[in-house]
Amino acid sequence: MYEIRWHGRAGQGVMTVSRLLAYAALLEGKHVQAFPHFGPERIGAPMAGYTRISDDPIQVHDQIYNPDMVVVLDDTVPRIVNVVDGLKPSGKLLLNSKEDPSVFKSRMNVAARFYTVDAERISFDILGNARAFNTAMVGGLLKAEPLVSHETMSRVLRERFGKDVGEKNVEILMMGSKGVKEA
Repeated sequence: MYEIRWHGRAGQGVMTVSRLLAYAALLEGKHVQAFPHFGPERIGAPMAGYTRISDDPIQVHDQIYNPDMVVVLDDTVPRIVNVVDGLKPSGKLLLNSKEDPSVFKSRMNVAARFYTVDAERISFDILGNARAFNTAMVGGLLKAEPLVSHETMSRVLRERFGKDVGEKNVEILMMGSKGVKEA
């Protein structure tokens, strides 16, 4: 079983991308779970989401405490939330940032592989706004850990967003995958 914990702010699409990734894995015959974790949040408040993907039926139904990967959609969240809490030593951390991942690696005391992708820039370059930066983060995730094929994820994006917006999201997904930096 592969477990992903997503961190971001309410309104950034944490729930959306965790569910879209799970749906793509489901289409590929995997067992999945995708769910959010938040209290009485409001737009902009820190929140988390979870995705589990497995070849076998998933028997656990709680939060993910020891993720294989942590994806951070907003690079200000680590200032107020310990995003690496419980991350497996062999884990991966993907951040939406213009910074080189080595900057975060030197700041955080965790044995993990670090990745960054400038997701907001990618979305802005393709859409003219940063509204689909979460899709670029999925592209980065698939580059760091190919849990589903780009073809299946593209199919899910087209289905969810329709032809025109879906195609733009597919382009953002691919650019997110190409734009990953690793430390």
